[in-house]
Amino acid sequence: MASVPPNAALLEVSELSYAYDGRPAVCGISFDIRAGEIFGFLGPNGAGKTTTILCIAGLLGAWTGGIRMNGGDFAPFRRAADRARLGVVPQELALYEELTGRENLELFGRLYGLAGTALGAAVTRALALSGLEERAADLVKKYSGGMKRRLNLALGDLHRPGLLLLDEPTVGVDPQSRNHIFEALRGLRAEGRTILYTTHYMEEAQKLCDRVAVIHEGRIIGSGTAAELAQQVESPGATLEDVFLKLTGRKLRDE
Repeated sequence: MASVPPNAALLEVSELSYAYDGRPAVCGISFDIRAGEIFGFLGPNGAGKTTTILCIAGLLGAWTGGIRMNGGDFAPFRRAADRARLGVVPQELALYEELTGRENLELFGRLYGLAGTALGAAVTRALALSGLEERAADLVKKYSGGMKRRLNLALGDLHRPGLLLLDEPTVGVDPQSRNHIFEALRGLRAEGRTILYTTHYMEEAQKLCDRVAVIHEGRIIGSGTAAELAQQVESPGATLEDVFLKLTGRKLRDE
């Protein structure tokens, strides 16, 4: 994939909409992600975060609006060759528990088209990224929840995609694994990589993200840096969690 100048838009989403059986899930949202940044996509349960990722990844059809990467034509992700430029890390673990960690990486690497020394190098890099070098020969079913999350992340980055899409990658992990994932993502950003990070944990976004967008009931209701969002809600100095609650309210959501 051609390089993109720092701060240029790597991904642009324009007026994206999607509905499930006539029920709107995403309603005309627009945002861009700049090359080399971690972009936070924040929202409560059922806000439309996962639906947006699935649309970007080309895993949902019949959406309307435009999506383009690296300044190309809008709506490019309907072909497998285009989707190969993305790395998707789903909230649900995409692991084969009867295989070892290394075997999972080798299998997914082959699915990405890697072979020979390129595959070996990718697996070695992924084991380092996940911190699982010493447990690579263990069956995944013997891994802790945090280890599985770290392996799940490494699988999505095996082919070093231009854009990494992370759907709540720290759900249910211990503090040590969460910290390891944070450090891994900061390392990827230092390499110039670009990441879309969805979460409803505001402290994560505060620590990790360069800019954020807040989605609520399918609509983006705020975007910018944490400081810019605080100004938008007329609460200078507020934390991102304060801003989030002011924008989305305190009503419980069980969706």
